[in-house]
Amino acid sequence: MRKPLTVIALALLLQGCASALLVGAVSGAKMVNDERSMKTQLNDTNADFDIVSALSKDNDLKEHTNITGVVMNSNVLMIGQAPNSALRDRAIAIVQKLNIGGKIHNQIRIGNPTSFTSRSNDAWITTKVKSRMLNNNDLDVTRIKVVTENGEVFLLGLVSRPQADIAVEITRHTTGVRKVIKVFEYIE
Repeated sequence: MRKPLTVIALALLLQGCASALLVGAVSGAKMVNDERSMKTQLNDTNADFDIVSALSKDNDLKEHTNITGVVMNSNVLMIGQAPNSALRDRAIAIVQKLNIGGKIHNQIRIGNPTSFTSRSNDAWITTKVKSRMLNNNDLDVTRIKVVTENGEVFLLGLVSRPQADIAVEITRHTTGVRKVIKVFEYIE
């Protein structure tokens, strides 16, 4: 009886390893092919950490919400859930005080924070979308960031309109995706 449990546990662990390998491979190529300067890429990464740190210092946000921010080219995508608009607005105000420099896209939903199962499913959806993008020779996946929150997939990046269209079509036809939201900046 222990063998089926061992096999299931091993499969889940390997699934995580495959995701980590995929993300690692894409991340390395992304740094080289990114339209953003190396300084902007580093600033964006530091801003991601600054947002997490600033939000975690507010006890009400830490205890009652599931909110995070993702930065791309100094623009911030705020995602997650808050039980009321006061907490959502407080999170936005905290991020505004960080003066990251770009626009803040508020996609925080009013509602209960998602469960661990839902967040795990979101990670799996992100992996599937990235994998499908990697298999498309007409798309430069290194220029696109994929973030999934409660079945909604957000696509960020500095891309041409044709590249954005390809990414949206791939994402839209991926199992588990409820909605695709473009947060692209377009290059010509």
